[in-house]
Amino acid sequence: MLQTVSRAWIVGGIWSAALASVIATSMAMDARLSTSALLFVIGAAPAVVMILIRAGAPSASVTEILHSVNADDGGRS
Repeated sequence: MLQTVSRAWIVGGIWSAALASVIATSMAMDARLSTSALLFVIGAAPAVVMILIRAGAPSASVTEILHSVNADDGGRS
């Protein structure tokens, strides 16, 4: 079964389960709602950042960077 599931889904599932258990524990300890919300935001922020990074434009390769430097030298060799 693990051969058909990608690593990202496994890591995301474990991350979500850990976050849910932290929130459930804080609620069970009668923490204030603001404390539980803060824990949720702190736990979800890295996942949101990774989604935003992945959705962006791909980074330039070394070849593309070097080619742009060579093209901007005004034709000098």
